[in-house]
Amino acid sequence: MTVQAPAQSQVKISQVVRNAIQFNARHWRNRPMSSDLMPQTVSNLFRLLDERQIDYVLVGGIALLSYVEGRNTDDIDLIVTVASLDRLPEIGLTSRDMYFARGQFQGLQIDLLLTSNPLFEQVRRRHTTVQRFDEREITTATVEGLLLLKLYALPSLYREGNFARVGLYENDVATLLYYYQPDQEAILRELAGHLSASDLAEVRDILAEIAERIHRFGNNDRA
Repeated sequence: MTVQAPAQSQVKISQVVRNAIQFNARHWRNRPMSSDLMPQTVSNLFRLLDERQIDYVLVGGIALLSYVEGRNTDDIDLIVTVASLDRLPEIGLTSRDMYFARGQFQGLQIDLLLTSNPLFEQVRRRHTTVQRFDEREITTATVEGLLLLKLYALPSLYREGNFARVGLYENDVATLLYYYQPDQEAILRELAGHLSASDLAEVRDILAEIAERIHRFGNNDRA
């Protein structure tokens, strides 16, 4: 089955984040910043990254929107090196562990995936492209890069019982697979070096379930 990927207009990052904040009830009482400031904040963030010569890759919901429609996200996700954190004191860290950090930049939440994780470093080195957003051109994870990150995370999310994020990530994976039909075996081979045998088997089961879902959708679409 050949499917045409949806035509994408240029994503306006500030608008995506602003809409997500405005329509998320958890922000209504303690909104971190005026939504009117969002365009300037996003501009300031990427200008800062350029000025400090930070080697970053955009991932997460904003990156996904450069390939498919409908994702809602109120933060910006970046892969960066651990050394970059010391060069970005303007991002006030609220949490940090070996592979992840979270911070605030002028009221905007930034989630950082650190290249101390070998898979994140692999995505940074092998699976990037330049996408044109409304604000600027940004180095962004490819479809394969996003799939690697989503599938890598899913076994842990299942163990945590994080039903909401499992559903979100599986939908992201299904949508990318449906429209772009990447080489799944190649993706699994890359994941094999970063997941236990049991987790890799679980990822295979997830992909098989998604393939069956896509097959049913294709049959219904032809009916």
